Amino acid sequence: MACTSDSVEARVLTVPLFPLPDVVLFPRAVLPLHIFEERYKAMTADVLAGEGLIAIALLQPGWEKNYYQKPAVESVVCVGQILNWERLPDGKYNFLLQGRMRGTIVGEENSGHYRVARIEPIVETNVMEIDLTNDRQRLMEMFCCGKMASTTAGKELQKIVASQLPTNEVADLLAFHVLNNIGLKQSLLAEPDVARRVCRLVSALEGAFPILEVASTGSSSSGDFN
Repeated sequence: MACTSDSVEARVLTVPLFPLPDVVLFPRAVLPLHIFEERYKAMTADVLAGEGLIAIALLQPGWEKNYYQKPAVESVVCVGQILNWERLPDGKYNFLLQGRMRGTIVGEENSGHYRVARIEPIVETNVMEIDLTNDRQRLMEMFCCGKMASTTAGKELQKIVASQLPTNEVADLLAFHVLNNIGLKQSLLAEPDVARRVCRLVSALEGAFPILEVASTGSSSSGDFN
């Protein structure tokens, strides 16, 4: 089944907050989730009865101490919308959540078993695609040439880089799929300056690319893509 909703990018939202460790969602990226905790099963049922929106928040270090209460989360989140879902016979859920917008938590509501936050959209700088031409070319050179271009992972990333998507959206997808450094990913999510964000992503990928190429060919199983 699928959920649909009107535009969410221009209004303050009151949506369920789903804190996760080591997960940073970006706009347009799709995150598969398996829901098994009772409180989040209830959250999912409520969300599916509404607009299908959930805010994914990164848990701050030390979250294990009070995971079942109200652990601290990063203030910048990504609001996503459920694309497709299924309810399993035991009441658990599987669904695909696609990022829709960057937002900042401006408060939390008193709620039942799960957290609900007020999310204000992040105002991003305007940038023309022509101003990102050099960054796009650098991405093309990384993913469409060399050793990685012939690998299965490389071919999938090529589709993203060579697509008609704007470069800022390509950068978000690459940050989600390629980067392993969670701190860097959260920093890029929180960056409102589009040109700076794209430049930082490209520079990070260039610095990690030798490791990325080796790992993609199966010659190495380690590497931190900063």
